[in-house]
Amino acid sequence: MSRREQIRMTDDEVAAYLASQRDLQVASINADGSPHLVTMWFTVLDGDICFWTYGRSQKVVNLQRDPRVTVLCADGADYGELRGVTISGRAVIQEDRDPVNEIGEAVFEKYWGPINDEATREGVRAMGAKRFGVRITPERTVSWDHTKLGGLY
Repeated sequence: MSRREQIRMTDDEVAAYLASQRDLQVASINADGSPHLVTMWFTVLDGDICFWTYGRSQKVVNLQRDPRVTVLCADGADYGELRGVTISGRAVIQEDRDPVNEIGEAVFEKYWGPINDEATREGVRAMGAKRFGVRITPERTVSWDHTKLGGLY
C-alpha cells in the first residue's frame, strides 16, 4: 500500500473531520487570475460545503464571474499529527432569502449552539440581510491523516 493510500481518510472520516473544524480557507480567482484567499466559518449541508458572506465581498464577485473554488481545512503541529481536507468544486451563489437563511442558521448553530427560540432565529436572519449564501458542490476531494502512520515516517 502506498503512503498516499495509508493516509487517505474515508468518506466518513472526512465528514467527521469537517464537522470538527472551525476555519475554512476559501480560494477563489481574482479578475487578474491571481488567487483570493480568505478564512470563513462554514458548515456542511447535504455533503456541500456552505458559508455565508456579504453580497458585495470580493469572494462573491469572484465566484459570480468564475465559480471554480478550492477550500481547505487542516490542522496538526507536528508531522505525525498533520490532517487535512482539500475540496475543489463549483460554487453556487444563493441570493434568495430561504437558502441564505438555511445556511446562516446552520453556521450559527455550529458555532454558537441550537437556535431555541424565534427571537434568536430572527436575529440570525437580521444578520444575514446583506449576505449571500455560498454552496460548494465537491468535484474532487483530497485528504490526509498522518496519525494513521503510527509515528513511522
